[in-house]
Amino acid sequence: MKLMKKSTSASAISAPGLLGKAIGRRTFLRGSGLAVGGAVVAGTLPLTMVRKAKAARRVAPESEVRRVKTICGHCSVGCSTIAEVHNGVWVGQEPAFDSPINLGAHCAKGAALRNHGHSTRRIKYPMKMVDGRWQRISWDQAIEEIGDKLLQIREESGPDAFWFAGSSKANNEGAYLQRKFAAFWGSNNCDHQARICHSTTVAGVANTWGYGAQTNSYNDILKSKCIIMCGSNAAEAHPVAMQMILRSKEQGAKLVVMDPRFTRTAAHADTYVRFRSGTDVALMWGILWHVFENEWEDKEYIRQRVYGMDRVREEVAKWTPDEVERVTGVGEEAIYDIAKTMADNRPGTFVWCMGGTQHTIGSNYVRAYNCLQLALGNIGVDGGGANIFRGHDNVQGATDVGPNPDNLPGYYPIAEGGWQHWCRVWDVDYEWLKNRFDQAEYDDGRGGTVQNMNTGGITVSRWVDGVLEDPDNIAQKDNIRAAMFWGHAPNSQTRGPEMKRAFEMLDLLVIADPYPTVSAVLHDRKNNTYLLPIATQFEQAGSVTASNRSIQWREKVIEPLYEHKTDAELAYRLATKLGFADEMFKNIEVRDNMPVPESVLREINRGTWSIGYTGQSPERIKEHMANQRHFDVVTLKAEGGPLDGETYCLPWPCYGTPEMKHPGTHVLYNTSRHVLDGGGNFRANFGTERDGETLLAEDSWSKGAEIEGGYPQFDSEMLKQLGWWDDLTDEEKEMAEGRAWTTDLSGGIIRVAMKHGCHPFGNAKARAHVWNFPDGVPIHREPLYTPRYDLVEDYPTYEDRAVFYRLPTRWKSVQARDYSREFPLVHTSGRLVEYEGGGEETRSNPWLAELKQDMFVEINPADANDAGVRDGQTVWLEGPEGGRIRIKAMVTNRVGRGTVFTPFHFGGHFQGQDLLSKYPDGAAPYVRGESTNTATTYGYDAVTMMQETKTTLCRVIPA
Repeated sequence: MKLMKKSTSASAISAPGLLGKAIGRRTFLRGSGLAVGGAVVAGTLPLTMVRKAKAARRVAPESEVRRVKTICGHCSVGCSTIAEVHNGVWVGQEPAFDSPINLGAHCAKGAALRNHGHSTRRIKYPMKMVDGRWQRISWDQAIEEIGDKLLQIREESGPDAFWFAGSSKANNEGAYLQRKFAAFWGSNNCDHQARICHSTTVAGVANTWGYGAQTNSYNDILKSKCIIMCGSNAAEAHPVAMQMILRSKEQGAKLVVMDPRFTRTAAHADTYVRFRSGTDVALMWGILWHVFENEWEDKEYIRQRVYGMDRVREEVAKWTPDEVERVTGVGEEAIYDIAKTMADNRPGTFVWCMGGTQHTIGSNYVRAYNCLQLALGNIGVDGGGANIFRGHDNVQGATDVGPNPDNLPGYYPIAEGGWQHWCRVWDVDYEWLKNRFDQAEYDDGRGGTVQNMNTGGITVSRWVDGVLEDPDNIAQKDNIRAAMFWGHAPNSQTRGPEMKRAFEMLDLLVIADPYPTVSAVLHDRKNNTYLLPIATQFEQAGSVTASNRSIQWREKVIEPLYEHKTDAELAYRLATKLGFADEMFKNIEVRDNMPVPESVLREINRGTWSIGYTGQSPERIKEHMANQRHFDVVTLKAEGGPLDGETYCLPWPCYGTPEMKHPGTHVLYNTSRHVLDGGGNFRANFGTERDGETLLAEDSWSKGAEIEGGYPQFDSEMLKQLGWWDDLTDEEKEMAEGRAWTTDLSGGIIRVAMKHGCHPFGNAKARAHVWNFPDGVPIHREPLYTPRYDLVEDYPTYEDRAVFYRLPTRWKSVQARDYSREFPLVHTSGRLVEYEGGGEETRSNPWLAELKQDMFVEINPADANDAGVRDGQTVWLEGPEGGRIRIKAMVTNRVGRGTVFTPFHFGGHFQGQDLLSKYPDGAAPYVRGESTNTATTYGYDAVTMMQETKTTLCRVIPA
């Protein structure tokens, strides 16, 4: 039999991001160094070349291979990996079977980590743009030139003219130093990825029951009897966490998925509900209407532990089944079934992700989810909770201690009290630090004035407007003139065309990243642009906080490649050039320009009493990493051994000093446990009374508490009134006098309160009514770009505001025009399993790049037929603000009629143009494509400035 040669054209794969032309699959695999599976190879080779497979000889004897445990650098699940290193080269890897989080499992991204150890697609050395071309320079030259330009801008326009995006991928120590750097520079104009992924979660959850974080854990889902997922596609975004969900389902838990798109997660659901994007509040109130109608709420739980549910009940009464269907598109039977499933299967957990947060009323969505869980008594119990799956590997930790524009590490306020506390921790004079800031007074947006030291800075979602807005409209001395993207991908932000303009107007642009990111190529800049090569997380050591609040320790796997520096070293070198390194690092050990991560973590421990980042010393965390096998998979408790009874990697709050040996808190607000065993109650963070009604818990307290009922937060006066003051040592008394538990640097107030079984943050009710938000009770408001303009009169957006995070912000004036006829399709976005974040890192990984090579749009068959679009055809997706992207069409019923979906990981193309020529030589990712956010639109949450990416409008036409 004669074998026919397979034509190259027949097997060609379109890979515009690789070489700008079609290539064959074998060529791609060979060029990217992939190990091809036997079946694939056999299909392309003559039969005479097929041989029996044999095990390959190891590259080195086992004794010469060093095994290093590290943490995956992608999503927030926190999977452990064992890296195999020979002569400084990362030669192999395997998942850590001892980890109680991933249990030896990996997703595609985790399985491809080793590429970060030898990738050639990185920025290899510092570079500057000279007349539009990249030139190699030294680190010393880069620091000198960048520093000189920053000092010039500071002199001319004040410290707020410099803005930077820190990183949710930096370790805790790097992120903390980024926030500290901004403080010592003298500005709150810093931010990071959390602003545009879960800021609405943090604000909504913290203002409901105390802390802005996941209440339970991935593992605790194994105790759930019902799992509700809304705006979460864990099967692709958090695949290892999805295994916990599926295991729980196998044990009998009900899985309900509510999503405008039929996702891979929805395919596993017992019940799937497709609803109109942008209507989560109406959906939640529809469910709660049936709960109240059938008296399924937990009345005693609400009486004891919830404030304001009566106001929620009044709003819910408006959402009859007919009105819910009119707004959401979901009929009464489906809503009733969800309500009954939740009522009949308690405890139930509620999982949400960015599908529920990235909206102009994202804070309302989050609080509606919270109110539903509170009504059913599902918060503060094993198997219940708000399980908020976050994005980047350390976005939780960076939010806790990193570069936020509206708070200091540990969520201390940017007010004099917060600054005074951290000045004591940093051992710097408060007046000296205050004088680093602009001393002028500006409009605070509430009818008064304030110095910018004590007001939120410009957010990452709005830095573009900080550049482009009329300076007379900005509440700071001048526009942003210099921007630094310090570990942040700008294609994750909306309004791409305006971002391009903003890049081009800057006097200085600095990109500090292992990969060039879209920041390096989107613009048409010619000069004053720098690339600084930053080490990956596998080339440095430090701690990283998973979504469940466990703080794990990454060991350094290899030395930095090429001329890469760590985030911490960059902070030190820049601070040195700018003249404040001696103050900033006076209590941090520095070796060869590198701040020692253990020393940085100890400083975090010394100051972050408010959320309990104080008990996790480097030594304790490392001991947990070394003994992963001792921890139970469900409870995360160590069983026997030196860590008996401790919770894996001491999830915060881990109160007191490390010597107190607090075990960490697996489930927040759980009254069934003693506080010294990780128990607790809701936080008394909002006073003790409101409108004559108590805000403190009634007839409810954590196990073993000597105060049997509600009580306020602890301070020195309260200890004296209780007769517990003498439980402090003389040294503790001296430091605690006149202090609250959050500002007592001795930790004595915490120690004594917990000795008596009480929680240092008090014992209060959760707030279903959050009176300090624009909507005290969550209400539905139509998206700014709504496909249902007929509903705007009934459910209008907010009035415009002249000053909000220093900038004018529009709502009503945008919604004033109906775009739905010209742009009839709802445009929403989300994740793919192959890529992560802005995608520059993962699209530069040949093993991942081979899996997904085209940016695409999912479009329903009916909409495709209306638009004259065929599956696989190249199309234009156009938004109402002028942005347009050229992508592939995927005709599918995953999306309902009237909705299209795009992934947000792509970049390197702009409105039909491939930007390959703008990358430094050899640093372009293998796969490039249009950024979905080139076509997204204006829209921001009225509490946090979260951007709207999940509900805007578009049209799709053939290209």
